[in-house]
Amino acid sequence: MKYFFLIVILLVPVFGFSQGGLPESFFNGKSIVLVSADPGARPVMDWKAVADSVHMALVDAGADPVAYYELEQVALSEEVQASYARAFSQRLIKNIIFVTRQRNGGSIHVGEFSGDGKLINSTSLYGIQGTTIEDAADQFATIGEGRASQNLLVIDVAEFPGNVVNEAAQEASANRFLPRNPLNLEMFKLGVPIEGSSAQTGMISYFRYDLYGKSAEAIIAEQQAQKSQIENILNGNYPNEVAWLTEARSDEELIKDKVQFLLVKVEGREADLKRSMGVESDPSENQTVVKYYIRLIVRDELYIGPEWDADPDWRISLRNFITNLKK
Repeated sequence: MKYFFLIVILLVPVFGFSQGGLPESFFNGKSIVLVSADPGARPVMDWKAVADSVHMALVDAGADPVAYYELEQVALSEEVQASYARAFSQRLIKNIIFVTRQRNGGSIHVGEFSGDGKLINSTSLYGIQGTTIEDAADQFATIGEGRASQNLLVIDVAEFPGNVVNEAAQEASANRFLPRNPLNLEMFKLGVPIEGSSAQTGMISYFRYDLYGKSAEAIIAEQQAQKSQIENILNGNYPNEVAWLTEARSDEELIKDKVQFLLVKVEGREADLKRSMGVESDPSENQTVVKYYIRLIVRDELYIGPEWDADPDWRISLRNFITNLKK
């Protein structure tokens, strides 16, 4: 597997069309819709309410939206995302539609389904930006004017099939996470990616309500600040060698450079993260937290540490995780 750490700049236009071209398969193929809704936007709408509000606009545009999912749930981790991708492939999905509702507007983007765990091959997708999600939906619906769609038997209401990953697949994915620390950390470098640079499987997160539309300056400033803060945490708690990952490098290239461990950061609802990692969870654990783990490249093993150490603040979560590596 290759890991790409590139700065991807998403410029949100004030109105109308954005980058990329509309896939031809949009008018002749099934689409999955991934919705990201800012809980702070007004009036209050959860992601399902947002899905309901845009469904007929997608249909009028010529799409065949067969199922809706919360983007944050699908992008929970590399393993979860890959499981959804396999399920989408079995349903012969052709397109991924992103619906993003923010406090200052809304957007709808369309890209071809990549057929693998990335879900899309690029963040440069055809898209519409509006002052509200309703405005974006109204604009998007006009795509179908004067264009005959071959998607004829479409559903009248948004459908929410829930978790498409069967229990066996969930268990197999969760079993990959090991509740202990990796051995021999002192013998090899720990690869540390800088957030904001895009990993190969992380592109769909750019359409999250809290990430979409950040300027190049904001991204660079956040990257620099984050690297400085990570260095401060590691310098005081991690005695082994670190490699900062800022460019595309394959597993083979990393191993050749003595980077056998990767520090991985995931974010999501605490109960969802615990369940995906095989940790006992409580459905009431609804706060969004950050969890770190280490991937041993040569064996593709995932180490979450001996204690659950996630926290809403990524700095506290990282400090907890690094401290627990000593146990």
